[in-house]
Amino acid sequence: MMGFDFQAGMVLALLVTGVIWAVDHWRLRPRRELAAAQLLKAEGEGADPARLAALRKQPVLVEYARSFFPIILAVLALRSFVLEPFRIPSGSMMPTLLAGDFIVVNKFSYGLRLPVTDTKILSVGSPQRGDIMVFRYPGDPSVDYIKRVIGLPGDRIRYENKTLYINGEKAEQQYLGEYTGVGAGLGMSGASLRTEQLGDVKHEILVQTRHRIAEGEWIVPDGFYFAMGDNRDNSNDSRFWGAVPESNLVGRAFMIWMSWDSASSSVNWSRIGTRLD
Repeated sequence: MMGFDFQAGMVLALLVTGVIWAVDHWRLRPRRELAAAQLLKAEGEGADPARLAALRKQPVLVEYARSFFPIILAVLALRSFVLEPFRIPSGSMMPTLLAGDFIVVNKFSYGLRLPVTDTKILSVGSPQRGDIMVFRYPGDPSVDYIKRVIGLPGDRIRYENKTLYINGEKAEQQYLGEYTGVGAGLGMSGASLRTEQLGDVKHEILVQTRHRIAEGEWIVPDGFYFAMGDNRDNSNDSRFWGAVPESNLVGRAFMIWMSWDSASSSVNWSRIGTRLD
C-alpha cells in the first residue's frame, strides 16, 4: 500500500502558516496600528476613513494563514493521534479487503507517536494476534503496508501445506468452497475459500492449492511482529522480508468507509461501513 507523506506536508504547512501569523501579530500589526495612530494624531477627526482602513488592513497572505492554521492543526492532530484513512491498492488481503477499499485506521491502538519522527510518546496498547495492522514497510518506510498480525514477539511461526502453526499449535481451518471473485477481484475466482482461527479471531483466507510458496519456520524477535496477508499465495509479507519492528507500526484498521471497484468504475455500496475483524 503506497503512502504519501501527508504528515510531513501538514507539519510544513502548519509551520509556514504559524510563522506568518506570528510575524504579523508581533511585528507587522503593531506597525500598522502605529501608522494609523500617527495619522489620527496628525489629522484628527478629519482623517480619511478609507486611508485609515487601508493602513490597518491585514494582508491577504496573513488572512489565509490565520484562517488555515487552526484547521491544519486540527487535521494534523486527528490524523496523527486518532484516525487516518488509507486506500487498498492490491488484493493481498482478499477476501477481507479488496483493491479499491478505503479503510479507517485507529492510530491510538498501538500508542501515540509524534508526526514525522514517529517517536512514541505514550504506550497505549500493542498488536494482538489477528489484528489487521497498518505499518511502514521495513524495506522502504515511505511505503505503508497492511497485513494481519500472525506472530507476536517470541512466537515460533511455521507455515506448511497452506497451514499455520503457532508455537506448535495448528491454526484450525474450515473449507467454505471455491471463491467467486467480483470486479477487481475476479482473477481470484476458483481459489479455496477457508476460515482460519487465530486465537479468538476467526477470519477468511484464500489459498491456491497448486501453489507452494514461502514455506518455512520463523522465530519472531522481541519488539517485532510477524504479518501475513489473507490472500496467502498472493501476498508480499513477513515470510519474504521478515518481521515488522514495533517502531514501524501505524495503527489498527477497523472499518471500510468507501469502496471503489475500478473494474466497473462504480461504488461498491455493500462494503461501506463494514467492520474489520
